[in-house]
Amino acid sequence: MDTGDFYCDDVLSGKVVVKKVIETETVLAFHHTRPSYQVHIVVIPKRHTLDLLTLSEEDPALLAQLHSVVTEVVRQVMRDFGACRLTTNFGFFQQTKHLHWHVYFSDDMQGTAQTLPGSAEHKPPE
Repeated sequence: MDTGDFYCDDVLSGKVVVKKVIETETVLAFHHTRPSYQVHIVVIPKRHTLDLLTLSEEDPALLAQLHSVVTEVVRQVMRDFGACRLTTNFGFFQQTKHLHWHVYFSDDMQGTAQTLPGSAEHKPPE
């Protein structure tokens, strides 16, 4: 049955083969099937969950496992490249309606730190 959820229908069913980074009983981290960055890894729960807001506090084990896997993926990317970004989306920003995090890095992102408020290089407007 096609639910319209790419991660459930295609990735978790095995219809689309992915390059796995980390897999546990409840969480899968894999290289994005259509990467937008030099390194682009997606982390998903193996059970359908719409977004972080719907992840019930009644399931602390899944939340802990997601945190553990996301943290390990970030550590790997930080070790290999020295920086990364971590994002998740909600509402109409969420193209695939299944909770997922993007961990990503690209060489062309390196110059952006100086423009981010809070960075050591940030210079507020005069």
